Amino acid sequence: MHNNKVNILGTYFDNFTVESFHQQLIDDIKNKNNRFIVTPNPEIVLNARDDKNFQNIINQNADYVIPDGIGIIKGANKLGTPLPERITGFDTTMFLIEEANKQGLKLYILGSTNEVITASANRIKSEFSNVKLVGYNDGYFKDEQKIVDEIKEKQPDIVLVALGSPKQEIFINNHRDVSDAIWIGIGGSFDVFSGTKKRAPKIIQKLGLEWFYRFAIEPSRFIRMLAIPKYLRLINQEKKKNM
Repeated sequence: MHNNKVNILGTYFDNFTVESFHQQLIDDIKNKNNRFIVTPNPEIVLNARDDKNFQNIINQNADYVIPDGIGIIKGANKLGTPLPERITGFDTTMFLIEEANKQGLKLYILGSTNEVITASANRIKSEFSNVKLVGYNDGYFKDEQKIVDEIKEKQPDIVLVALGSPKQEIFINNHRDVSDAIWIGIGGSFDVFSGTKKRAPKIIQKLGLEWFYRFAIEPSRFIRMLAIPKYLRLINQEKKKNM
């Protein structure tokens, strides 16, 4: 089950390069494979450590687990089991939308606020006009079954779910059987995609300081940022154990 996977504090990551992962997704789309992608960062790894049910969803039910944060790459290096490179949820989202545009695929988008999801839908319609956007809904729905029924009826090829973690992964895990699609939980990606929030400049991304940039523009993230030192401390303890 975990052959060739890299264990970071109990979460098992796939050993893809960006290029090999994209090729895998192209093959999956072509073959109508039902796939579930999780994109953990250090915060998600810590949550999964504390919530065995969530950890099982990632390790046993997800098809691809890709390293979203630079902290995951650094942790893998420290543990002597390096991963090739970061594969962010946002970049994967962009790749899937671009692929849907190239191939005229059906896309369903779910989550975030009404304003953000509507702006995202409008951007898809204007910039990616070959995408068949079969439905969209914000993340504040009262009736989950209604959303699931709509996805089942529309049979999208790709479903992007932005409900925050672990809610989005639980939603996908429970309902992915209604459409043979590529299902992915994408956290705050629609905020950036819609232009509501800015992504860190390229140089800051390259330096692996995106987390700091986000904190600088959103100090309210402070509590969430505390996950990073805790995560690094656990990585160091794990490294000592393995020495």
